[in-house]
Amino acid sequence: MVNAQTWKEKRTYTPEELALAQAVLEELRRGVELRKALRLHPLPDGAGFLAKHTLVAAYRRLVESGEWEEDPQILAAIRMKPIRTLSGVTTITVLTKPYSCPGECIFCPTENNMPQSYLSDEPGARRGVENDFDPYRQVASRLKALHEVGHPTDKIELLILGGSWTAYPRSYREWFIRRCFEALNEENRLDDQGDVSFEEIQKRNESGRHRNVGLVVETRPDLISRQELIFNRKLGVTKFQIGIQSLDDDILKRNKRGHTSEQARQAVAFLRAAGFKVVAHWMPNLLGATLESDRADFTKLWLPGSIQPDELKIYPCQLLQNAELYDYWQRGEYQPYTEEQLIDLLADIKTEVPRYCRINRIIRDIPSTNVVAGNRNTSLRQDVAREMALRGTQCLCIRCREIRASRMQKAALELHDLVYRTSVSEEHFLSFDTDDDRLAGFLRLSLPNENNLLALPDLEDAAIIREVHVYGQSLEVGAEQPGAAQHAGLGKNLIQKAEEIARGQGYKHLAVIAAVGTREYYAMRGFEMGELYMVKSI
Repeated sequence: MVNAQTWKEKRTYTPEELALAQAVLEELRRGVELRKALRLHPLPDGAGFLAKHTLVAAYRRLVESGEWEEDPQILAAIRMKPIRTLSGVTTITVLTKPYSCPGECIFCPTENNMPQSYLSDEPGARRGVENDFDPYRQVASRLKALHEVGHPTDKIELLILGGSWTAYPRSYREWFIRRCFEALNEENRLDDQGDVSFEEIQKRNESGRHRNVGLVVETRPDLISRQELIFNRKLGVTKFQIGIQSLDDDILKRNKRGHTSEQARQAVAFLRAAGFKVVAHWMPNLLGATLESDRADFTKLWLPGSIQPDELKIYPCQLLQNAELYDYWQRGEYQPYTEEQLIDLLADIKTEVPRYCRINRIIRDIPSTNVVAGNRNTSLRQDVAREMALRGTQCLCIRCREIRASRMQKAALELHDLVYRTSVSEEHFLSFDTDDDRLAGFLRLSLPNENNLLALPDLEDAAIIREVHVYGQSLEVGAEQPGAAQHAGLGKNLIQKAEEIARGQGYKHLAVIAAVGTREYYAMRGFEMGELYMVKSI
């Protein structure tokens, strides 16, 4: 495990290293492939080859000094972990401070001085610990790290983790988000200064260097209400992760979840009616579940009027010593699935996922040393993919079809409209797809069944754009790259199609749940800022 001090030491460069890195970069400019360029300029005394972060540091210095012009192709070649931004945005995870959760779930780990359900050695949580859970420091340090390894940082999705967000005091939550925005705006104000309003901090981010294009929080179904949704919109929240875990009320009760499946359905209905994107967490292998009951439960997720999430995290229950479930296991009342059983189950259910949903994860990022019994395989997604390939089956979720780094010709893309019904709306999943079914971009349009279920002024007689997303390597705002999906006008075309559909269905307005850093983008397309949403008359 690399600690913060070791990381910093590795990113202190000698003049000799920077000179060698420039020689490698010069080779790349001449069209030499990266591996060959590194071999042409090895480290002295047989010490190997330069690391990518050294090349990125040298490249940044050359550009910032004015010696070189920006060269996106070179940066793409030397970027570390390029997959981090291939979904079109750069995500920064920020952890809230330790705080009690109203839930008493038996599978949930409890560690002193950590937010409920998180362990200090989880990768995302570790950064929170290193920064004393300070939101400004977490965001600022991550921005710096991403820049140093070559990733663009102008379009940032903030992922707020730490248990049940809506259980924290409102004063803390507003302070927390404010500090995140101040870090994005590079304004390190004292906590008690208060000389600039929260609204002004948000306003500055609309045209800032690091624009917030998505703000994600997580909570429980029983902590969702109309007033909570209004408050979170004022903060700039655009997406909720919600712990469904199971749709079987007996399973929920046995695992002490503290809510019912009907509460989960109602919470999702409220979120969707308010235009939020919904990420459901689902847990197979809970106490009382079987492989057969888990298969049946997963099928229920997609029934009309059920959860029908936009995104899904599958978190197989993991047996941890500091969770109450451990006592059940010791008494012989609980048995984790084996790795083989889990792979078989996941390979089965992935074929059921609709094209409008993205599976973000199929296992939680808990170090295997914490797992007492059952699956310890942290590369489960790859093993499930191999099993499906052997079976000749396929997952058609968004993540499995993203265009990522592939080149595309806009003229060859086809526009599709997948329509499905939920408990509160007719949903249109508009997508641009290649002829080999790779997804270049999509838009989620919600046509409410009941006009303005939550009585929000901005949504009167309005259809709602819940998400616009164009895939491929995240590019700087205003940048262009031949053959890349981003900045090819796909978003504009999708919005025009959504407007056409909404007008045809008799809606007078088109609203969008815009993140703070996307307001300028939507303003250029005729939307105006209302109380909580951006709205356009159609």
